[in-house]
Amino acid sequence: MQTELDSSFGAYAYSFQRKKGGSMSVRPILVVPHEILALKAEEIRNIDDRIVTLAADMIETMYVAPGLGLAANQVGEPIRLVVIDVEWAHAEPKHRKKNPIIIINPTITYSEGEWVKEEGCLSVPEFFVEVKRAEKLEIAGIDLDGNPIGIEADGMMARVLQHEIDHLEGTTLLERASSLKRNLYRRKMRKRTRRDQ
Repeated sequence: MQTELDSSFGAYAYSFQRKKGGSMSVRPILVVPHEILALKAEEIRNIDDRIVTLAADMIETMYVAPGLGLAANQVGEPIRLVVIDVEWAHAEPKHRKKNPIIIINPTITYSEGEWVKEEGCLSVPEFFVEVKRAEKLEIAGIDLDGNPIGIEADGMMARVLQHEIDHLEGTTLLERASSLKRNLYRRKMRKRTRRDQ
């Protein structure tokens, strides 16, 4: 498998080319209360074919879901890898262009401002809550080639990056809500589970 740098979205977007006969896989997305979602993800020390394949699968899963981002632990891999594409989901169908960003071992190095906005999460279905996030931030990480990268982000890009990094720390959107809202959601999901059995 090869990765090819896609310059249409800066230096951090990749398009994937699989060997003949290969294809990206859509992986199941874990939902709360799955225990992997509560784990702090491990740092990636070796970028091998397994990591490249995981990144490609995460991108495909994110687009199919559809979502704006995905952290590796959401697909059962508690390692520090995120993929995002904040433009694709909101673009008009005829103008959609996939520009995924892959960040290994992302760390917030700087943040400023505040912005409160409602968020949802693929791992917490049918749940929305207003979350206060930094309005601007800088991220340090590594690309799939092992090169250090830095990203300056604001607005929705900054919000999605913070949301996905929360996942890597073992924090889901549910923990960002009040205890009352968390309990109501858990009760609703338990009822649904009993009904569906």
